[in-house]
Amino acid sequence: MNIDPNIFKAYDVRGIYPSEINEDVARAIGAGFVSYLKANRIAVGRDMRLSSPSIAAAFIDGATSRGADVVDYGMIPTDMLYFAVARDRHDGGVQVTASHNPKQYNGMKMVRQEAFPLSGEEGLVEIRQMIAADTLPPPVARRGQVTTKDALHAYVDHVMAFIDASIVKPFNVVLDAGSGMAGLVAPKLFERLPCKTTRLCFEIDGRFPNHEANPLIEENRRDIVERVVADKADVGIAWDGDADRCFFIDGRGEFISGDFITALLAEAFLIKHPGAGIIYDLRASHAVKDTVERYGGTWYMNRVGHAFFKRRMRETNAIFGGEVTGHYYFRDNFYADNGFIPALLMLELMSRKGQSLHELVQPLERRYFISGEINTKLKSMEQVPAKLTAIAAKYADGHQYTLDGISVEYPDWHFNVRPSNTEPLLRLNLEATTPELMASRRDEVVSLIRA
Repeated sequence: MNIDPNIFKAYDVRGIYPSEINEDVARAIGAGFVSYLKANRIAVGRDMRLSSPSIAAAFIDGATSRGADVVDYGMIPTDMLYFAVARDRHDGGVQVTASHNPKQYNGMKMVRQEAFPLSGEEGLVEIRQMIAADTLPPPVARRGQVTTKDALHAYVDHVMAFIDASIVKPFNVVLDAGSGMAGLVAPKLFERLPCKTTRLCFEIDGRFPNHEANPLIEENRRDIVERVVADKADVGIAWDGDADRCFFIDGRGEFISGDFITALLAEAFLIKHPGAGIIYDLRASHAVKDTVERYGGTWYMNRVGHAFFKRRMRETNAIFGGEVTGHYYFRDNFYADNGFIPALLMLELMSRKGQSLHELVQPLERRYFISGEINTKLKSMEQVPAKLTAIAAKYADGHQYTLDGISVEYPDWHFNVRPSNTEPLLRLNLEATTPELMASRRDEVVSLIRA
């Protein structure tokens, strides 16, 4: 079968519907997924995109044609699919979604047993090769069966178990579901909490009539920021389209970086579980490891990407892991990421300490000055080695490591430069102990990258 190899990304399958991803592609991937895993029973979920029902149906057709039974969980968030795979002990599962991408996209996130992800390094490449080389096993004589199941109530109970809801105070909270899957789950969670909520874009709609469901882009946060400020809210919480990531706005209407959220969530865990292990990604502010040390925990720095995080979580039995892009992982959530547990933990931490999100984050903002991620487009990925070599030579007097791209540390500043997994980009994240030093070093490294 002729299939665009570029739809197979580092962690999922993604492309424009129907030119790059369509029902024929989904049917072939369904057959390849079952064949690769030698699966007898799998779970399937889907998001709210207009093409998701037919893509999911085609995937199920491909999977059952190779003899696997399918449990169809219907329209759910990605992290509920992970929950269903792990709790119900399926051989694997797929969520039909393009996550935070615009409405013309669709795709699939695939996992094996215990919700461990398939990736470009393991699983996705084999499925792609089977389809491209036309070596899929033939359909079997006895097609698999399809049953349906609802996981919502059990999932909500599971997520709520991460906090003591009785101590949560009646905060004024603004929520933005982005017309995505958070509109299914968030109402069920907040009906169990005393918070006053203002709810934006809670009508699930794959046309995204209000704004794209990607809160990392500033214009998509405009509505929630305006409302937080107007309502004098204690906190704003926004989700991406498939609701496996959440993002926080403080009472000033300021977006709080994932590094600082990771540090605060680490604090929330270490208050309750002294000495626990916490994993953070190598782009992150030193606020994370300093917070972990202050609370007597053990920190582990890790390379970027959910497959790497989930493996390290298992190896270390860390209780929590956080990436600066808003992916947060939990040992007691089958080591998987989740977009609702962070929201609940933050409300619990605010209640426990009697502080707003702004008050919680203020000490970090006064001490750690971060650049945010700065991307530089390259002509091609072939430029990457020379760029990284030039950076290594320029900063040879710093402490260097090459876990993912190149990281360099000095006593009063540090940075990481790493190539994108999906496009010809170099990504810079830098931090310093003063805003002036951060700005000057940021400009210096950017000019070197762009030279």
